[in-house]
Amino acid sequence: MTTTAGARGPERTLWESQRSFDELGRPLRDLTFCVVDLETTGGSAQAGSMITEVGAVKVRGGEVLGEFQTLVNPRTDIPAFIAVLTGISNSMVADAPPIESVLPAFLEFAAGCVLVAHNAPFDIGFLRHFAEQQQRPWPAFEVVDTAVLARRVITRDDAPNCKLSSLARVFRSSTTPNHRALSDARATVDVLHGLMERIGAQGVSTLEELQTFSSRVTPAQRKKRHLADGLPHAPGVYLFRDDAQRVLYVGTSRDVRKRVQSYFTASETRSRMGEMVRLAAEVTAVECATPLEAEVRELRLIAQHKPTYNRRSKFPEKTTFVKLTREPWPRLSLVTKVLDDEADYLGPFSSRGSAEKCLAALHDTFPVRQCADRFGRRPSRTACVLAELGRCLSPCDGSVDEHTYAAVVRQLRETLLHRPDDVVDTVNARMAALAAEERFEEAGVHRDRLASFVRAAARTQRLTSLTHCPEVVATRREDDGRWAVHVVRYGRLAAAGVMPPGVDAHSYVAALRATAETVAPPSRTPGPTPAATAEETEKVLRWLEAPAVRLVDIDGEWTCPVAGATRQLARHAAVAEPAAFAAH
Repeated sequence: MTTTAGARGPERTLWESQRSFDELGRPLRDLTFCVVDLETTGGSAQAGSMITEVGAVKVRGGEVLGEFQTLVNPRTDIPAFIAVLTGISNSMVADAPPIESVLPAFLEFAAGCVLVAHNAPFDIGFLRHFAEQQQRPWPAFEVVDTAVLARRVITRDDAPNCKLSSLARVFRSSTTPNHRALSDARATVDVLHGLMERIGAQGVSTLEELQTFSSRVTPAQRKKRHLADGLPHAPGVYLFRDDAQRVLYVGTSRDVRKRVQSYFTASETRSRMGEMVRLAAEVTAVECATPLEAEVRELRLIAQHKPTYNRRSKFPEKTTFVKLTREPWPRLSLVTKVLDDEADYLGPFSSRGSAEKCLAALHDTFPVRQCADRFGRRPSRTACVLAELGRCLSPCDGSVDEHTYAAVVRQLRETLLHRPDDVVDTVNARMAALAAEERFEEAGVHRDRLASFVRAAARTQRLTSLTHCPEVVATRREDDGRWAVHVVRYGRLAAAGVMPPGVDAHSYVAALRATAETVAPPSRTPGPTPAATAEETEKVLRWLEAPAVRLVDIDGEWTCPVAGATRQLARHAAVAEPAAFAAH
């Protein structure tokens, strides 16, 4: 455990421009900030993940007062993919102090400070969890999240996202983030300083102002508040349009009018939204019976209009699938459409790059042919380089008989649709071997391949279980006491409604089903197509899986394999790249 005092080399004198500001609240230049970063064995302390390293830097007025750094013995093996990510191995933490010793020392170091972290819920959540576990009172720290602050200040012209690595480049940090706690904490200090300089120029000089800071609203924006007049106080979708009736932005809310009004106040913090509001000439709304219907209609309208100011869901048609072909000698390939050809499909993937990583993980595990040639049951060709390397069974030159090859294909199909353990075990073993040899870059390639495969397999299995059901009818009591009813056909939301008080429930559900959208049966292939997009079916699934939802009727079997990929996601949370890790 290392604690140092004093600045780490020449430090810029920051926030001097704030000395002329009104002295209201607690001036930022007079406060002591403790910037903290953690490395862990996974994404959730509640799920059993442990801390492996703590790093912190104490700063005031732009000067470093001290640093705190220690490895932590997690009392469990560090997963191979985490060792690849952080460079922290089991041998490095074997003699490190446990969290029971580290946490009191850190709390003493941070006493009286304002805590700062990049994606604070992750780091502070871990610390609070172990404080509670040790029955140790948690100090009343005030917290500043540099990720949240950056999203209010940084534009897409500055950086493509608000990850720590991106912000470190924007503010020319003297330390490059490398997934080690102290280095990342030092980089966060530079990011904090850079953000403070920017907001200081906008008149923010106190902690109280910082905590309520948002993008300033121009008089021109305020004058457009009348655009919200007449919109419903109900769930629905709203569309901002310009003077040529082009759709600029599509959003959704449980209270459309209240949400649209917020675009003309300081509660709207996204700078691009300010630009959008300046162009807007009209706001129209589509009132919906339930919030789920509003979310689904939002997706469909975004896909239809492709608004300039929506970032996500604009191109659901741009997807890629991994296909296991049906032919005498099956192979894996990447395709953009699901056909009714009795083949097996995995996906959809949001990018071809992630599909290629998944494909590589499968080829690393199963030596099926990778060539795109078509040949009959008894081919007579020359073997390729992959055969010579032992990565292909080489049916092209007769090296494998039809029955042996078919057995491998059956195992591959089982992995795609039901049980992913073969790929997970193979790639994990390879990562562990490479990490032991400190070949972290190569191990990182396999980690990314495994992550892509597990996410795709889990997604396919969950979506397929619903998209093969001709109809699911479910209901849930809403906050106002009324019952929301949804009719889902082949994974597509076909009808939504809320039962009026006193109505006969059976009659209402029967009428809703009778007027629901007719959805044609999809092909027998897995996945969410063609009845709905994957994103729509996922939203429907989340609602169906929510607490207190009751199934009224189901046509078909809604199941998911017990040994499926979702179990692997739960066991290896970090493989799925949760927001907590992405922010780091």
